[in-house]
Amino acid sequence: MKPKLLAILPRVPFPLEKGDKLRAFHQLRCMSDSFDVYLFALNDDKNLNQEKAIDALTPFCNKIEIFYLSKRSIAWNLFKAFFADYPFQVGYYYSCKAMKTLRHFVNEVQPDYLFCQLLRVAEYGRKFDIPKVIDYQDVFSKGVERRIDRSPIYLKPALFLEYKRLLKYENQVFDWFDYKTIISKPDRDLIQHPKRDEIDIVPNGVDYDFFHPMDSEKDFDLVFTGNMGYPPNIHAAEFLVNRILPIVHKKKPTLRLLISGASPDPRVIALKSEFVEISGWVDDIRNSYARAKIFIAPMQTGTGLQNKLLEAMAMKIPSITSDLANASLGAKDGKEILVGKTNLDFAKHINSLLESDLLCDNIAQAGYDFVHKTYDWKKSTNIITSSIMQLSK
Repeated sequence: MKPKLLAILPRVPFPLEKGDKLRAFHQLRCMSDSFDVYLFALNDDKNLNQEKAIDALTPFCNKIEIFYLSKRSIAWNLFKAFFADYPFQVGYYYSCKAMKTLRHFVNEVQPDYLFCQLLRVAEYGRKFDIPKVIDYQDVFSKGVERRIDRSPIYLKPALFLEYKRLLKYENQVFDWFDYKTIISKPDRDLIQHPKRDEIDIVPNGVDYDFFHPMDSEKDFDLVFTGNMGYPPNIHAAEFLVNRILPIVHKKKPTLRLLISGASPDPRVIALKSEFVEISGWVDDIRNSYARAKIFIAPMQTGTGLQNKLLEAMAMKIPSITSDLANASLGAKDGKEILVGKTNLDFAKHINSLLESDLLCDNIAQAGYDFVHKTYDWKKSTNIITSSIMQLSK
């Protein structure tokens, strides 16, 4: 008989259009080989197709409980968070009614272990005297800090307050949980706790059965993908269109870019032009990757490992990114990927790839080999599974 693992998530991990949902989906799928998995997921999306999500999750979840957070309850939660002195990202997701529902779920399931994804649900997990795990995934405090300088002046005080609260909260969470994980070493190094080296590094993987090389007409020179409502992706899209493309267009005036992904922010939509297409949500993101000669992710803010890079490289598309994003990825610059620091660097890399089929083929093949060797969902999740098994109830 398998031990019972109750996962507490801030979002329903389906569809897989966001990085945290992708990570949770595959980790729970892999952990179900060793545990009976029970899922308690919060949901703030009234348009979520719950039936479709449950169908996708049922093969590896014994039971699923989804608690809907209304806009009204979220507003009240945020108001309370201001006076409770914990981060707004935590307050957004913490609901007394959800906590009551979770207690009933725990009493019914009697789990042996708790698995909490992200700081956003740490308040739920800390209430139970059960061996528990927190997946930091990313360092939220650093992500917020990187947004401060690029944000409008009226947002800076709120972001600074959130940054300070997150710094404090990340340290508190460390002491509440028995086992801690994070997505990369650069992220772990940003945690301020003196015992941060005890946090296990658990990278993401790639679904290689799904993301594989595809033959397709290349009607775009460049593609950038992701959730286009996510601030780091918005900043990267603006940097790409406003700072990099004008340089490339001087030499290649007909170059075309596809920006593809869910929930494009108005700032992203405003980038649309004769040479820039904004697709919005697509049913199969592989088609967006396959339509372009080059994948580019010029990330200027944010933290964590960029799944978009893993997916593009798994599809054998030559890729360009920033030193910020590659710090977590760990690919060899000039061999497995091309890394830019300035807009001129990115423009140079684009031109070099477009002008040399040999360079394209070499970078694409080396990147493909790199991700296959380095990123595997089963191997990375086994790090968590083996450590959980060592926790005593």
